[in-house]
Amino acid sequence: MSILGTRVVRTEDPRLLTAGGVYVDDLRVPELEGAARVTFVRSPIAHATITGIDVSAARQAPGVVAVLTVADLDDLPPPPDDPGMSGTEGAPLPMGGAWSEPLLAVDRVRFVGEPVAMVITSDRYQGEDAAELVSVDYEPLPAVVGPDAAIAGSSLLFPPTGTNVAVATGAPAEPSTFADCEVVVEHTISNQRLAPVPMEGRAVAAQWADGKLTVWASTQNAQISRFILAGAFGLDPASIRVVAPDVGGGFGAKIGVDRDALLVAWAAKHTGTPLRWAETRSENLLAMTHGRAQRQVVKIGGTRDGRILAYRLEIVQDTGAYPRMGGFLPFLTSLMAAGPYDIAKVETAYRVIVTNTAPISAYRGAGRPEATAAIERAVDLFAAEIGMDPAEVRRINLVPADKFPYSSPCGAVYDTGAYVEALDKVLAGSGYAELRAEQARRRQRGDVVQLGLGLASYVEITAADAAGGETARLDVHDDGTATVYTGSSAHGQGHHTAWAMLVQSELGIDMERVTVIHGDTDLIPLGVGTYASRSLQLGGVAVQKAAVDVKEQGRRLAAELLEASESDLELDIERGTWQVRGDPEASRTWAQVARQAGDAGLTASVNYTEGQPTFPFGTHLAVTEVDTETGKARLIRHVTVDDAGTVLNPVLAEGQRHGGIAQGVAQALLEEMVYDADGNPVTGTLVDYAIITAAELPSFELLDSETPATINPLGAKGIGEAGTIGATPATQNSIIDAVSHLGVRHIDMPATPERVWAAITAARESQ
Repeated sequence: MSILGTRVVRTEDPRLLTAGGVYVDDLRVPELEGAARVTFVRSPIAHATITGIDVSAARQAPGVVAVLTVADLDDLPPPPDDPGMSGTEGAPLPMGGAWSEPLLAVDRVRFVGEPVAMVITSDRYQGEDAAELVSVDYEPLPAVVGPDAAIAGSSLLFPPTGTNVAVATGAPAEPSTFADCEVVVEHTISNQRLAPVPMEGRAVAAQWADGKLTVWASTQNAQISRFILAGAFGLDPASIRVVAPDVGGGFGAKIGVDRDALLVAWAAKHTGTPLRWAETRSENLLAMTHGRAQRQVVKIGGTRDGRILAYRLEIVQDTGAYPRMGGFLPFLTSLMAAGPYDIAKVETAYRVIVTNTAPISAYRGAGRPEATAAIERAVDLFAAEIGMDPAEVRRINLVPADKFPYSSPCGAVYDTGAYVEALDKVLAGSGYAELRAEQARRRQRGDVVQLGLGLASYVEITAADAAGGETARLDVHDDGTATVYTGSSAHGQGHHTAWAMLVQSELGIDMERVTVIHGDTDLIPLGVGTYASRSLQLGGVAVQKAAVDVKEQGRRLAAELLEASESDLELDIERGTWQVRGDPEASRTWAQVARQAGDAGLTASVNYTEGQPTFPFGTHLAVTEVDTETGKARLIRHVTVDDAGTVLNPVLAEGQRHGGIAQGVAQALLEEMVYDADGNPVTGTLVDYAIITAAELPSFELLDSETPATINPLGAKGIGEAGTIGATPATQNSIIDAVSHLGVRHIDMPATPERVWAAITAARESQ
């Protein structure tokens, strides 16, 4: 009997909950013995020219090994030329050339927290003291904060370009698009800037020895990190080893490595000593990449009986000081703009702007939550305008089950789906009709605390880069144990459990006897890693295919041992033994079969590149209570269907859903990275950047739904970002719904008490 689809507890957890994880800053390996510490000198000004740097006092401070500035970076190859803006399937590439991001600030700083110099000391605390002695002369420049200032262009971050608009693409509005619509609604909404706040901040250690660079990094992708390092230093990748130990969260912000890590690796060679760096929480909030940061203009039109005929989404993507991902994030937003709806006419356009703020990069969902937030607010605005229940508007317009595979007007091809069924499950499971009745009673009584119901139906793309594939190697040893080497990278998702389940299901080797190894480029030189909810449908399939290969090898070897025909053999999964069909006494164990393999070993390697993107979907319902006197909103229920195809292990899937929902709710209610007009971060500590805690969340009500993918052997789709995508607009819609009878039509996120109270007050004053 296969264990796939059953509730199996995570095998990773006992070690993490007892001995604890071993993160980069915990490493005690011989190579790092006596390692010095790196402290970065960071700009306190958002926009300025650098007129001088004096490091003489810092070099005389106790414990200082070196103080390095851009003048010392004289042994690196030049940065690549601008590679252009057209990549795979039209996705824009990262930008170089005039928009390049230097390793250390050269003659200008462009955001608070940008590294200007690095101090290397014997211990961490000496570094903090010495860094304060580095004197940097800044000539302040006008800061560019927000879309309007960037587009106006009165102050330029990159003067040679003549603009702050790094990318502009998309068709201009077509006047005929909305010509047949009886009702048209247009609104500008904000998808605010967020800080990823992983439990473990960025951290790296590095050593050069015998012509080889070894880097230990808190990263989601050891192999991609090696590729970045090789490119930065002009090295053969074979001369670099990257190791990712335990990683305390990534959420997309730890894809590869960024310039701080490159500097640590370079300085280890420059100084001839191993180095360590682990950022403080303040550094993390200031200088780690942020997410989201889109201003969106939605325009939606249709008939008064609820049919949506046209939709246009215009995006201004704030990419921060450096366009690290170019136009890729708004490209994904545009690709998924139509959401799960069958809309005849859809238009998108976007501009990518640079501002004097921390760079924007991937953050859980990376462009897809932004698309869902836009279309789901638009649908609710349309429903309010025509006076129809938003659930019914969704039912009318969701792609019907008989249209799959469905070609979206935005260019994506949705593989499988049951969108209306997911909506109906949530409505039934939540008792939607009774909730609406309770809402009506509160409104009739004029209660201070009003009830709000918010829906969000979504579809997302996962493993969008499926052509990049993923790798796995499976070795079965002569003691009957097995080892999986995976290119997929674990940082909390449960890979060790899932991959061991795949091996047990295919070979009958108990999970407890399966070891999973990842994140070491010497052991796994080829791989991609983890992002975009790609792990199971690519990395897991690679493991499953390797197990099938091993099984076929095992059949041949067992036939030799049993002196039987291969066609007469069967594998008893329950016992993990090969036997002659009908004669279980004539059997051989995997240990015996592996010994029969001899020096060649019983092993299989797979580079799975035949995968295709999949399109998970679902519906979320958020139920909130809003105090109309104070503006305080409280989430009291959250009911969801998140359909990610065939579920390998419900425990792992539910864990991903819980985490995603929490982060999605946090964006709607609490989180925002705010800069003042001078580019100073005003939410730069956890005192004022409000991450969510269990105290603000109810127990989530997770309903089951499995619509298998047809384009991979496991039938799996991604689950890691689904909760984030659905929860945010559902919660926002719910808060607005609670006060809509007072005349409120929209409240931007986060829906803080101040914003909610201000919206209620403005609505009352306008009546």
